[in-house]
Amino acid sequence: MELVIALALIGLITLLLFSGLRLGTRAWEGVETTAEQTAGSRIARNFLARALIQVRPTRITFEGKQMTVFAGDAENLEFVAPLSEHVGTPGLYILSLTLEEDGRLVLTRRLLHPDVLEETDSIPKWTPFDGDGDISVTGPLDEDLAVGAYGSTLLLDGVEELRIGYFGIPEGQREPEWGPEWLGEPRIPLAVRVHLIAQGRTWPDMLFRLPRFGLAQQSILRDGP
Repeated sequence: MELVIALALIGLITLLLFSGLRLGTRAWEGVETTAEQTAGSRIARNFLARALIQVRPTRITFEGKQMTVFAGDAENLEFVAPLSEHVGTPGLYILSLTLEEDGRLVLTRRLLHPDVLEETDSIPKWTPFDGDGDISVTGPLDEDLAVGAYGSTLLLDGVEELRIGYFGIPEGQREPEWGPEWLGEPRIPLAVRVHLIAQGRTWPDMLFRLPRFGLAQQSILRDGP
């Protein structure tokens, strides 16, 4: 009888131990999943912060007209900023941020150089974003931002909602205001606000104050027909 009781107690203790181990494993897996999701969003936020605080109000000549390379709407943003810390070809880049239909937030980089803006066998021709449709993304996605003068990188997956707002003084007005787009303006806005819901989490709105400049820097790179 004592042996039977001892075996029963051992079985009960073993069951409790395995149940606790299973519960601990599930909790650890949940923590890892949350950490991965948080890390992805944090990387995207940090990159946007580093890039937007270094915006350069660059003007180029495109198809015979001068324009400032800064434009965006609620789900697309295009601007010029330096990439020198991790990329193989340092310099100023045209950075295009777009939210695709499958919830992928994709960043396309293009070195601000005539040979990279024109169409080649491996690089599509650049056309400025004017609010008519999404910024096009072509070709496979890179794993990082260190794969040459042109490429597209997955910045964040599982994006459910993206709203970009622009604070500035539109041409013809005197007072700054918030708006859902910044298109065809000769100057860059004063600030950009990003609202993001990704992977089931709503992040606090990100507010980026852009650098203050006088006249945009002149960089005439292309002459159209």
